[in-house]
Amino acid sequence: MASYEKLIFPKVNTVEEIAEVARLAAEIWREYYVSIITIEQIEYMIGKYQTIPAIKDQINHQGYEYYFIQHDGSAVGYMSVRQEEEKLFLSKFYIGKEHRGRSYASQASVFLEQLCKDRNLSHIWLTVNRYNESSIAVYEKKGFKIVREQRADIGNGFVMDDFIMQKEISDS
Repeated sequence: MASYEKLIFPKVNTVEEIAEVARLAAEIWREYYVSIITIEQIEYMIGKYQTIPAIKDQINHQGYEYYFIQHDGSAVGYMSVRQEEEKLFLSKFYIGKEHRGRSYASQASVFLEQLCKDRNLSHIWLTVNRYNESSIAVYEKKGFKIVREQRADIGNGFVMDDFIMQKEISDS
């Protein structure tokens, strides 16, 4: 068993940090999603949601918060969340290929649950591509349950065919 590697989750604030998120997003999305959706849809989604201007707009005008997943001073992934009434929407949760399988998702889950407790939020919810079996399995292991299906037209002839998953946050 690998030794426990401590992560930190600094909030993304500066233009330089946003540029690092955009770089990570392009790298991770191109590597990960190619077995699930077309390269054309990947490029469209990166352009629409994960460029520097798109991320700046999400942070400055849409209420999103981005956090790095950092190990030994290096960003190994990132998350994006938005508080929605009594719930936390987990919009993005990505870990670079070479860093998967090291319990980083578990540490990030603890961080997200603490964020919910600090804000008195009752649930975390997310959308996940219905064919993204490995991520669905990770979310289920962390206590998320599928609550419904959603098909969203994102423009340019592309759709996101997702499950909506949710986890109740306990007070303890």
